[in-house]
Amino acid sequence: MVTATATPVDIFAAATLVAQSTVDAQTTGTATPKPTNLVVATNTPKGLAAEKFKELAEKYTDGKVKVEVYPNSQLYKDKEELEALQLGAVQMLAPSNSKFGPIGVKEFEVFDLPYILPDLKTLRKVTDGPLGAKLLKLLEPKGMTGLAYWDNGFKEMSANKKLITPADYRGLKFRIQSSKVLEAQFRALGVVPQVMAFSEVYQALQTGVVDGQENTWSNIYTQKMHEVQKYITETNHGYIGYVVVVNKKFWDGLPADIRAQCEKAMKEATAYGNAQSQKENEDALAEIVKTGKSEIIKLTPEQDAAMRKAMEPVYKDVAGRVGQPLIDEFLKETRGATN
Repeated sequence: MVTATATPVDIFAAATLVAQSTVDAQTTGTATPKPTNLVVATNTPKGLAAEKFKELAEKYTDGKVKVEVYPNSQLYKDKEELEALQLGAVQMLAPSNSKFGPIGVKEFEVFDLPYILPDLKTLRKVTDGPLGAKLLKLLEPKGMTGLAYWDNGFKEMSANKKLITPADYRGLKFRIQSSKVLEAQFRALGVVPQVMAFSEVYQALQTGVVDGQENTWSNIYTQKMHEVQKYITETNHGYIGYVVVVNKKFWDGLPADIRAQCEKAMKEATAYGNAQSQKENEDALAEIVKTGKSEIIKLTPEQDAAMRKAMEPVYKDVAGRVGQPLIDEFLKETRGATN
């Protein structure tokens, strides 16, 4: 709990950055902090950004803002987070782009389209530009203010069999995030997609509830998925990123000076975390290789082209959901993407 002449805020981060506190923004009294939750480990790009935000927000507000980090869904599960934010039970989250479809903001699923982003430089062109700002605006009618885009990185495929051609995927059960685009992606490969919380993936792989999954190197390593998957194919077929959102009523009600310092902290934490994302994934890959527990498979250009071709129908399949004009606008920005 924090007592301050300005409004104290309690922010908690994890795979989702969750902030929770009872704050009367119109008074200068005390705030009673409540717990908050993250979905990933602290030593991932998202965890690093959350820790940096904690450091800077507390520093810039002279302790008037208190930030706590709870990794690995300690407080809220994947499906509960956004509802908690909308209800005002928590103030801040950093859910993945895939999570906004169920609350009616399907446009963020454009980030889930296979091979739509060739690299992080192109991604930054989108998120830092007018298109990124336009997408954040879509959150306001849902009672949220979008503050930033946080990177994780590009996804690889893993299973207990070698995944080299599209045919190798047929009949397998893969864990996915809750995203209709990801469902369409895996159905295009003949996979049975199973929506599952991030915190449940390791056990599901270990017990054979699912055969495989897609994730970034940092997520695979920190969650020890490589220990229960014999093969990981370096596909870089999709992107995992997060949108930092805050309860709009809460954010608008903060004293202007506190909000400005939090915005400054968020901007700097975002730059720091995003700059770390590539290094964290490279380091995680090196550690996975060092363990020798998973064989890393690199596709030839011909094999990569076959995977891209197999997923081409996904763009048409989800156009009605995500919006063809948005897909076209996205592709115009990303240029080298495949559709």
